[in-house]
Amino acid sequence: MPVKEPIEEEYLDVFQNIEAAIVSVYKVEPRLDNWDVESAIDALVRQYQAEWRGKEVRPARLNSELKRDVYDQVRTMCEWRLGRTVLETDDGEPLPLPVEPLTLEELVAILKRIRKSIRFWHKKGGRRGYLDFISQFIK
Repeated sequence: MPVKEPIEEEYLDVFQNIEAAIVSVYKVEPRLDNWDVESAIDALVRQYQAEWRGKEVRPARLNSELKRDVYDQVRTMCEWRLGRTVLETDDGEPLPLPVEPLTLEELVAILKRIRKSIRFWHKKGGRRGYLDFISQFIK
C-alpha cells in the first residue's frame, strides 16, 4: 500500500524513535552536525530502497566515525520497527515493546521525510539547526 503524505501524524512514534536515536549520538558527541546525520540517513535510504526494490544492497560507505555512529543507532531503530530485531535493556534483557512492523516502503518514506527536515532546518538554523530543533522535543 502506497504511503500517503503527510506522514508525520500517522507515523509520529516512528519519527520519535528514529530522532531519539539521532539525539542520543548528539548528546554524546556535540561535534555532530546536520551533514553527518544526512549522510547516515542517505545511506539508510539507499540500502532500504534497494532491498525494497529487490536490488543488491551495498554496504554503507561512511567516511567518519560520527556518521557511522548515527547510521548504527538509526539502523538499530529501523530494524526494530521492521520487526527484525528485539531491543534490549542495558542488562541484556529483551524490552517488551511489541510494535506493528513497518513495510520497507513505509520506512523509506519516513527516512526521506527526515532527510527533508534536515535540509529545511539546516537552511533555517545552520550547521546544527536540525539537531538543535529535534533536541528540544527529545529528552
